[in-house]
Amino acid sequence: MGRKKLLALNTSSSLIFQVTTIICGFILPRLILESYGSEVNGLVNSIMQFLAIISFLELGVGAVIQSSLYKPLADKDYDQISRVVASGQKFFSRLAMILLFYVLILICVYPLIVKANFGFLYTATMILVISISSFAQYYFGVVNSLLITANQRGYFSYNIQTITLILNTIACFILIKLGASIHIVKLTTSLIYLARPLILSFYVKRNYKINWDVKYDKEPIKQKWNGIAQHVSAVVLDGTDNIVLTIFMGLEIVSVYSVYNMVVMGVKKLLMSMTNGIQSLMGELLAKREFDKLRLFFGWVEWSIHTGTTFIFGVTSILIIPFVQIYTSGINDTNYVQPLFSILIVVANAGHCLRLPYNILILAGGHYKQTQKNYIIAATINIVISILFVNIFGLSGVAIGTLLAMFYQTIWMEIYDSKNLIHWPIKYFIKQLLVDFITILFFAIIARLLSIDEITWVSWLIYSIKVSIISLFFVGIVNTIFYKRYIMLILEKIFKR
Repeated sequence: MGRKKLLALNTSSSLIFQVTTIICGFILPRLILESYGSEVNGLVNSIMQFLAIISFLELGVGAVIQSSLYKPLADKDYDQISRVVASGQKFFSRLAMILLFYVLILICVYPLIVKANFGFLYTATMILVISISSFAQYYFGVVNSLLITANQRGYFSYNIQTITLILNTIACFILIKLGASIHIVKLTTSLIYLARPLILSFYVKRNYKINWDVKYDKEPIKQKWNGIAQHVSAVVLDGTDNIVLTIFMGLEIVSVYSVYNMVVMGVKKLLMSMTNGIQSLMGELLAKREFDKLRLFFGWVEWSIHTGTTFIFGVTSILIIPFVQIYTSGINDTNYVQPLFSILIVVANAGHCLRLPYNILILAGGHYKQTQKNYIIAATINIVISILFVNIFGLSGVAIGTLLAMFYQTIWMEIYDSKNLIHWPIKYFIKQLLVDFITILFFAIIARLLSIDEITWVSWLIYSIKVSIISLFFVGIVNTIFYKRYIMLILEKIFKR
């Protein structure tokens, strides 16, 4: 299968998975809020984030494993592929054991630090049932998933995730409607998600000649420990907010955060799904030293991601408050309408997406050691600012921390890529930021001129269509002026089809 077909297949299957994730992600939290209340919803989200801390100990090895597989896969060197995946499996098996000890510690400590009205047994058993799928992921699934993705066959993994996600949503919906406890609901989720790593393991055994018992003298994963900074930074940027709010603000505020985060994370993952397959393709081009093709491809990727980000998050910034009002209607145990926070969290996550082309290139090139400082500084900015500002600005304080970290990291990464990987002129980046800024001004005007008639799903849907069409029109005009070549290329492909 050719590069273009694989990229299209990976992108489309990833997009389907993310759309499914968004839809299912809206259904279950609403049911939990309605049936169990904001505090239980906050507890579930908080525990999931605390369990995610264990991924700190992954130390970025997963990303380095994927980068280490590009060349042997391109050369069809199964001896080296076996060495890399065998070494990776040993690491993740040990990590799974550490997770077990961490869960035991969390069971003892978490109920003592959380501000909630639940008993020790209630909270401890919740941690236990949620942790089951995390253990299975590290013990069975991570290395197989990395191998499949590095070989540009990520579509298989995405399809499995889509199917199990739909099954889980149906099962949880039935259980909640039947009046099952939240513990039974979350246990069901964990058991269904156990199928993912088992199926991936079966797929790898059938399609790859892997010798899991291969012996090696030297560590086959180069720069094995040099992905630490990148990984810790990613975990901090995605998980700090929830943890800081749990400790300083309480579970009701965590619940408010989770509703807004559900929206922006859904939008972000939808956008990021369109980039799946890009890293492995860039990795192959770099491994084969096809730099002219890489520069042409990178220019298209940079423009596409920036344009998609400003459009999608611009529309989100206008629609998010009325959406939250409708989504939480009837939930009166805390205030979910937070206008300032909504803008800040949208902008912060937009910043995360704007940095994608530069971050993807760094990962594809395997430049882990060279870029550690940038990731450490970004993580530090996020943690320090979030802790300092949370007691002053509440929810908005943690969003400010993420926003500043994203701004710093985007600028640094572009400069690094330009000088060390692709020699991409900085003037192109400045031009792209200027176009982004002009586009954002149009969204501010649209937000002023348009308003929703009434807070109902039908009105919101009509309002969202109006906002999207008008926004698309203005984005099209701005980009036709500054990037006519890309617009004409898109139109040409559309009319050919």
